[in-house]
Amino acid sequence: MAIFTGSAVALVTPFQENGAVDYEQLKSLVEYHIAHQTDAIVICGTTGEASTMTEEEHSEVIRKCCEFVAKRIPVIAGTGSNCTETAVKLSKEAQEAGADALLVVTPYYNKATQNGLFKHFSTIAEAVELPIILYNVPGRTGCNIQPATAARLAKEVPNIVGIKEASGNISQVAKLAQLVDGKLDIYSGNDDQVVPLLALGGKGVISVTANIIPEDTHAMVMKFLEGDTAGSLALQLKAMDLCDAMFCEVNPIPVKKAVELAGLCNGYVRMPMTEAEPASVEKIKKAMQDYGIL
Repeated sequence: MAIFTGSAVALVTPFQENGAVDYEQLKSLVEYHIAHQTDAIVICGTTGEASTMTEEEHSEVIRKCCEFVAKRIPVIAGTGSNCTETAVKLSKEAQEAGADALLVVTPYYNKATQNGLFKHFSTIAEAVELPIILYNVPGRTGCNIQPATAARLAKEVPNIVGIKEASGNISQVAKLAQLVDGKLDIYSGNDDQVVPLLALGGKGVISVTANIIPEDTHAMVMKFLEGDTAGSLALQLKAMDLCDAMFCEVNPIPVKKAVELAGLCNGYVRMPMTEAEPASVEKIKKAMQDYGIL
């Protein structure tokens, strides 16, 4: 059974002006998404700025999110690291905190061979009982999970059950779908490629844009899966300018500004992220206005 079907929000982490995590706003965001048809919450991913958190903060944000969600929808905890030992530690702590699944990114900076990726992911998986979604985002990590490696992991490691595919390479995803033969749930990691991924057998999306259009992101997936491909495509095309605006600067700078403009939470980011440039803010505002959010 899939961890989730539909739309999982790659949730922003709200910060106070002094940089501390704002847990009251985090709770408010959780309630907002549960009320607006989000199917799962991904906490401490790229969009959640986990790479700027201490290990203690990282685990505490996951724990608090699990507490706030209270098993109403799945919580998928980002526990990846370029250090296998650290990823194992974070994964064990997320399991203890009550997470329903883990999102584990490829090792960044030091990278790995394909055999190294197999050992990295299988070592993490063997340390926990939770189901794991691999996270392939070579544009951020410099490291690509080849389809044959993902297929091997799916077939040989029982609790590796999904992959967030953010390579942007539809041909690679098609090859992946062929090789895994239904043994690995595929989720879009690119908001502008949801429908193409669904057409290749995908189960949904882990979405940045869902931070501000949760209901439409959910509907985009569910319409497709229920046979209304035209309705799904219409929502995909409607969202294209908004998706573009959410990546006019490096993620999560634009979406942090968007959630602030939408009145959902503060838009503070942690360095080395910086506030969106004025031209980017105007682009974000226009896209949100054109979509009908503002």
